[in-house]
Amino acid sequence: MTLHSEIHEQPTRLANLFSTQRKKIETIAQAIRTSDPQFVFLAARGTSDNAGRYANYLWGAKNSLPIALATPSLFTYYQQPPKIQNALVVGISQSGQSPDIVSVLENGKKQGNLTLAITNEPNSPLAKNADFILDIQAGDEKAVAATKTYTSQLMTIAMLSAALSGEKARWDELAQIAEWADTALEQDQKIAQVAQRYRYMQQCVVLGRGYNYATAFEWALKLKELTYVAAEPYSSADFKHGPVAIVESGFPVFAISPKGKVFDSMQDTLKHLKNDLRAELVVISNSLAALELAEISIPIPENVPEWLTPLISIIPAQLFAYHLTLAKGYNSEEPRTIQKVTETR
Repeated sequence: MTLHSEIHEQPTRLANLFSTQRKKIETIAQAIRTSDPQFVFLAARGTSDNAGRYANYLWGAKNSLPIALATPSLFTYYQQPPKIQNALVVGISQSGQSPDIVSVLENGKKQGNLTLAITNEPNSPLAKNADFILDIQAGDEKAVAATKTYTSQLMTIAMLSAALSGEKARWDELAQIAEWADTALEQDQKIAQVAQRYRYMQQCVVLGRGYNYATAFEWALKLKELTYVAAEPYSSADFKHGPVAIVESGFPVFAISPKGKVFDSMQDTLKHLKNDLRAELVVISNSLAALELAEISIPIPENVPEWLTPLISIIPAQLFAYHLTLAKGYNSEEPRTIQKVTETR
């Protein structure tokens, strides 16, 4: 099993997660509604933290649940955890091993809050400190760079959102995820070719907004982990507040800009970058107008609803990072310095 094969495994894993976990997730959603939390207190690191960014937008927009991001060092090094009341305390971790994330759930539970673990290891320390466990069922992930565990986390978060809302139409949309993911993977050979263009790239920015703010962070993380490019993620709105000054002619800007509520804002930013600053754009989108602005355009299926685009848009981004790794002559299976499980305190 390789990083490339795990990227291609995602449609199967997402389909299986949808078919086997819906009833369990609906049961957990009912318990959450009964508990009636006033907010979500969420702890995660790395790729899982980016999944948390998706939850921040999705559960806020679709379920009226504000999210507060935990500061785990308050629970470990400082041993001065904040007061948490009337919260759903959520820990997201592929391995469920990191002591700082475990400590947040452990303390949240001691303070009388409902706790939920989203993990690929249902027997992990994180799961043992949770009232409810959502097993993302991604299977054994050998590659150091997380891919299928990330999309499985997003799928679980999306399914819980649908269950909390009780809207059948959203389940119908979720049922199409595997098919859309398959379509996204059809870009594989094209992406392998265009990645060659960036084999000497040392820095770039990655822009997203709304639901795909999470995608910008995850794409940038994959570029850092695998290709060692200094890739900085931004909200397109934050980017205007100073960082845009780094852009000059030919500067590479990667963007995720699907159709939806924030599309017009993203489009204005991309036009400014292209026409006024002469940036080089790589764009993932299901809008022809956005794709036409790019030197490198990467389409995703046109009918993916905005709230689910992060599950699909990250797939060509993963492929791009993988193929750029090979183009630069690096080992995609053994990136330097990092390891599969990182235990922070």
